[in-house]
Amino acid sequence: MAEVKSTLVCAVILLSSAVFALVEDLDDTFKDSRMDDVWLVDFYAPWCGYCKKLEPVWQEVGAELKGSGSPVRVGKIDATAFAGVASEFGVRGYPTIKLLKGELTYNYKGPRTKDDIIEFANRVAGPAVRSLPSKQMFDHVMRRHNILFVYVGRDSPLKEKYMEVASELIVYTYFFAASEDVLPKEVTIPELPAVVVFKDGAYFTYDEYQDSSLSSWINKERFLGYLQIDGFVLYELGETGKLVAMAVVDEKNLTEDSIRLKTLVQRVSTEYRDHFTRDIQFGHMDGNDYINGLIMGEVAVPSFIILNTSNEQYFLPSGPLETMDQLLSFINSVLDGTAQAQGGDSIFQRVRRLAYDAKSTVMSVFQTSPVLGCFLFGLPLGVISLMCYGICTAETDDGAEDLEPLKREGLTDEEDDDEGQRQPMELEGPGGEGEGEPQEEKSLVDKKAD
Repeated sequence: MAEVKSTLVCAVILLSSAVFALVEDLDDTFKDSRMDDVWLVDFYAPWCGYCKKLEPVWQEVGAELKGSGSPVRVGKIDATAFAGVASEFGVRGYPTIKLLKGELTYNYKGPRTKDDIIEFANRVAGPAVRSLPSKQMFDHVMRRHNILFVYVGRDSPLKEKYMEVASELIVYTYFFAASEDVLPKEVTIPELPAVVVFKDGAYFTYDEYQDSSLSSWINKERFLGYLQIDGFVLYELGETGKLVAMAVVDEKNLTEDSIRLKTLVQRVSTEYRDHFTRDIQFGHMDGNDYINGLIMGEVAVPSFIILNTSNEQYFLPSGPLETMDQLLSFINSVLDGTAQAQGGDSIFQRVRRLAYDAKSTVMSVFQTSPVLGCFLFGLPLGVISLMCYGICTAETDDGAEDLEPLKREGLTDEEDDDEGQRQPMELEGPGGEGEGEPQEEKSLVDKKAD
């Protein structure tokens, strides 16, 4: 029985060692040898809480990529111990995830989950533009992806530009190329070559004259027309330059008003796509906590809000939006500049943001750990109080020390005043009272002797 237990322990140790070996610990020699492989690297700091939280996920990423036969090698490097390497790759925060492919470096900005990181690694490690040689392959890819960018046609300057943009934006989405006969029969393209995006059950073609640069058009079209929005998605939408129009609802308690508002926003996103797609991204957000923190105020649930992430302005309707006409009228008022903007990035708003964040941090600490909050904020207050008390008592002691010699001399102001007040009384008193003068003098002599 003992032998079985020891065997199991050894097996567990060997298995753990094998798993951890799938993530390589890197040092400053890495920058000289990395060119031969594709690397997915975690730049971390030992004291960073987020880095510690990522560690088990990173081990799973290494194990799965190795097990699937991926050419991507997974490593991690202490950016504090090897600061020169971290500086060379532009690391400014922890953890930072980068995929290194030859001379190219790609930053990962997505959620720190195993599936998202692996999907990023496999997408970026492959070719920037993948070929779709058959209809079967096209159908297969369409089933796997909600959004599909496809270059259609032969070699051309547009294809060169497409390849260039794909190399830059592959961190966000896949890019494909196909001939016209591979596309479904219902897809008709007026002119070749062309760049087409398939999404929302339809397809849309890039227009060089209306859509400005190809890079800008792809960056805006890489999202579905209507999204469920959270903090991370909102951050990504900020790179598109679009306004974000969304319904704020409670998904766990959908009221009739919430359902009606969501439906109206969804209808606008599809029925008026051609009118708004270049300027506005539509969606909804579950709960108002994030929005409240963003605007430093209180947003009712349900409600509709339009955010300008480029300058931190936001727009709220003056009343409830119950019909399509009311919603369209409000959106158009924002676009034509007649709606009143709130918030912004002025100096006043920045100072207000600092105060709000400080207050939120203090409240969060006290709510999660009252004892820790009392220690963090009570200790400095206690030290300051002691310092003030010390200063005050020091001044009092100095005054007492100055008075001590005077007391010994019998020359304090109080005694002088008392003597001055008593002297006229002795002169004006009756003869019988004059007998008390020697006694008074004796009393003063006694005081001096004391």
